[in-house]
Amino acid sequence: MRVLITGAAGFIGSTLAHRLLDRGDVVLGYDNLNDYYDVRLKEARLARLSVRERFDFVQASLEDRPALEAAFAAFNPERVVNLAAQAGVRYSLENPRAYIDANIVGFLNVLECCRHRGVEHLVYASSSSVYGANRKLPFAVEDSVDHPVSLYAASKKANELMAHTYSHLFGLPTTGLRFFTVYGPWGRPDMALFLFTRKILAGEPIDVFNYGKHTRDFTYIDDIVEGVIRTLDRVPGPDPNFDPLMPTPASSLAPYRVYNIGNHQPVQLGRYIELIEQALGKSAIKNLLPLQPGDVPDTAADVSALMRDTGYQPSTSVDVGVERFVRWYREFYQV
Repeated sequence: MRVLITGAAGFIGSTLAHRLLDRGDVVLGYDNLNDYYDVRLKEARLARLSVRERFDFVQASLEDRPALEAAFAAFNPERVVNLAAQAGVRYSLENPRAYIDANIVGFLNVLECCRHRGVEHLVYASSSSVYGANRKLPFAVEDSVDHPVSLYAASKKANELMAHTYSHLFGLPTTGLRFFTVYGPWGRPDMALFLFTRKILAGEPIDVFNYGKHTRDFTYIDDIVEGVIRTLDRVPGPDPNFDPLMPTPASSLAPYRVYNIGNHQPVQLGRYIELIEQALGKSAIKNLLPLQPGDVPDTAADVSALMRDTGYQPSTSVDVGVERFVRWYREFYQV
């Protein structure tokens, strides 16, 4: 297949591109290489892709409508995976406009390009953040998600609504994936695993929010990518079981689906830190703090729908995943 991946220099996007290339697909990567985190890491991911056959790259933003339209016109993708976005819950409190530009305006541009180019299937990144103030665990795609606690979460919920509109009006098949705390080699420096590893090795204290008591459904990168590919290969149609009198947010009479994609085995942050310490052979200096604004106390994914429809089955335990990350980190940064 000809697959366009936005956010291809990112953590999930670059890993996905390698997997698609491995199986023989043709991939166009699209990324603006912004400086939200260390651009050198993005460039290193991209350098590994640039030597691959059947891979090309365009550097531009989703908000740059002419550039995005030109990329679609030149490449003519059959399927699209939209992973480009302004990421981060906490940064959305500091720079809210970045989330509207990239996640709302940018996503509209993606939808328009997919519509006018006859794309067979758009898979896009949503987030577990959409569950916001919900407290029923595990989070299920059938649950209401109308109480976001950050603008980042609101922008991801908006993406789902926008996608449904295009599925309904124009018959564009769309699938949204609510990612749950992705981690692993080549990960993001703003995420806990990366931050903790760097600071523990440097002998610096780590900030442990909610006193280490909150839980996260940490999901290993290979399991995430496996789920993305299984979803990409399964083009949704109208749900024959959809009941307009008792509607579910997870499907529709339009070719539209939303899935959770997680490990469905939540781990307490304190335990996660213990696993990092074990892998590093070094203890952390902990600065215990209350929960931050915009954060939620717990996440847990009900992935039964994704398992049912695609055969998705996460297989990497958190102790194995953390050890693999630490090994990569030491090698990449020569620590």
